[in-house]
Amino acid sequence: MNLIAFNTTRNAAVATKVEKADTAASRGRGLLARASLAADEGLWIVPCPMIHTFFMKFPIDVIFLDSGLTVRRVIEDLRPWRLSPWVLSARSVLELKGGVLKGSVSVGDRMEMRPA
Repeated sequence: MNLIAFNTTRNAAVATKVEKADTAASRGRGLLARASLAADEGLWIVPCPMIHTFFMKFPIDVIFLDSGLTVRRVIEDLRPWRLSPWVLSARSVLELKGGVLKGSVSVGDRMEMRPA
């Protein structure tokens, strides 16, 4: 089931085709099998306080969310073969195509994951 990642603070959709990775297998696989992401696609990894981009083929924008879906950290254009920092307050991570955010999401923004 796809979800819509919606920024309620800015009243704007961030991604309209978000998959949820909430099992050990789906979290471990992540985006590794993907050659790319479309601008409207994303992967929401739950639970997840940090990520890596080892073996990935493209950069990603990353939004770290706490348990209330408040943005705790944003990293834009995280290139392949990198580690994110541990974000201790993060409960989940939303991964998006690199370059789509362009400053549109900030720490403190509130997100919702809505049914598509």
